[in-house]
Amino acid sequence: MGSDPQYAKYPLLPLAQHIFTLTNPSAPKAIQQTSLKSLQDAITEHKMAPLYRYLAHPVEGILNATGETSSKATPAPLGRKPSAAGMVASKHSIPKIDLPWDEALYEKLKKDNDEGLEGFKKEEEEAAEKAGETEVQAARGKRAEFWARVGDKDRAIAAYEEVFEKTGVLGTKIDLVLAIIRMGLFYGDKLLVKKHVDRAKTLVESGGDWDRRNRLKAYQGLYLLMVRSYSLAAPLLLDSLSTFTSYELCTYSSLVVYSVLAGSVSLKRVDFKSKVVDAPEIKAILGDGEDKLLALSGALSAGPGADEEMKDVSSATPSTTKTAVNLTNLGSDQPEAEAAVDFSPLAQLVGSLYTGSYRSFFGALAAVEVNFLTQDRYLYEHRGWFVREMRLRAYQQLLQSYRVVGLESMANDFGVSVDFLDRDLAKFIAAERIPCTIDRVTGKGIIETNRPDDKNKQYNDVVRQGDQLITKLQKYGQAVRLRGSERA
Repeated sequence: MGSDPQYAKYPLLPLAQHIFTLTNPSAPKAIQQTSLKSLQDAITEHKMAPLYRYLAHPVEGILNATGETSSKATPAPLGRKPSAAGMVASKHSIPKIDLPWDEALYEKLKKDNDEGLEGFKKEEEEAAEKAGETEVQAARGKRAEFWARVGDKDRAIAAYEEVFEKTGVLGTKIDLVLAIIRMGLFYGDKLLVKKHVDRAKTLVESGGDWDRRNRLKAYQGLYLLMVRSYSLAAPLLLDSLSTFTSYELCTYSSLVVYSVLAGSVSLKRVDFKSKVVDAPEIKAILGDGEDKLLALSGALSAGPGADEEMKDVSSATPSTTKTAVNLTNLGSDQPEAEAAVDFSPLAQLVGSLYTGSYRSFFGALAAVEVNFLTQDRYLYEHRGWFVREMRLRAYQQLLQSYRVVGLESMANDFGVSVDFLDRDLAKFIAAERIPCTIDRVTGKGIIETNRPDDKNKQYNDVVRQGDQLITKLQKYGQAVRLRGSERA
């Protein structure tokens, strides 16, 4: 068993969600006001002078575009505003945010920061004189966490790298890289996150302990979700459910949402059934009635892998009466309590897709878009793609069971108009995503599926590749003959 995780408290990723919510035109006003208060309280409580300047400065701030100020401020020279693409909902225009710039508050926070840094410097110097390298490293680590706490991305990363270079403990190195990943996630820096996810994978594969391997799965899955690699993210996120401890990354409820959405859009039907529809960890959140109670009480197994891992623990623990445990409240080190979430649209989406209740599925998909996709900073960017792919999945699921389907009948099944279904299917047919044709010349229209024959497809592929090879050989032969004639 490895050592306990280090450097896991900062940055506070919920603050990044609050900043996103403030700039999100789809967020309810009441939620935006709550996010604004939470952000202001955190800036004051944690003395986040760099983040406050980054957000609200009249010239440099990404939110205070109008230059509002609540006290006399020294005019700063005009300059290029920092990139806000990774933190805000819209990359093109940022709505007016009620986060005024207070020069007096900023100076007070900056003074507190300077005093804190002076203390860390003094502690490091004393450790260097009177103690050993371990104490010096501890002082450097405190300084790195300080920069992460106040929201200074560049200085935090530089401080983490300094600690990384001078430590030899593999577990600590992994924790430092994970902290850098969280800084990238906070600011929405995908390139930084990718670079250090790969770095963390290399470190873990060189001998990382079980706990850090599992934590990295959640980090990697969340990054893949950000870059729309849902098919790669799904197995990592779903595997993290039964052993999730990365509460510094996201809440358990959020992980369930990400896992369900990634699995729904990417898994084959058999895997979707076993890993999403029937998964006990997901039933504990989305289920209702007896299934939910069984999942919460532990009566439903988390799978053979989990049973084997917990065998030793269960044999050493006295038998006790089973009680319902709310998985969304696990993890005492969560930065803030989870708000109540209505998971019914998500549960309806999963159930209706699997059972083929397509009218309910379309309604649930719309509700999921409104309640989840447009409200979460990791899902917002790809919301349109997700909705389109889920519609495609439902169309494919219905059409693969029939040779010929009436257009009006299919439109009634989905609860949409014939014209909408015709236009929507036409896009997928033109992109060769659905192998079928629509005939509206006669009658009310029919959809005829062209089921792909694997053997014929393989034959056609061989013929096409053979033609390409013959063409290349002919060109090569002509080139060789030309060279020979030149020599003659």
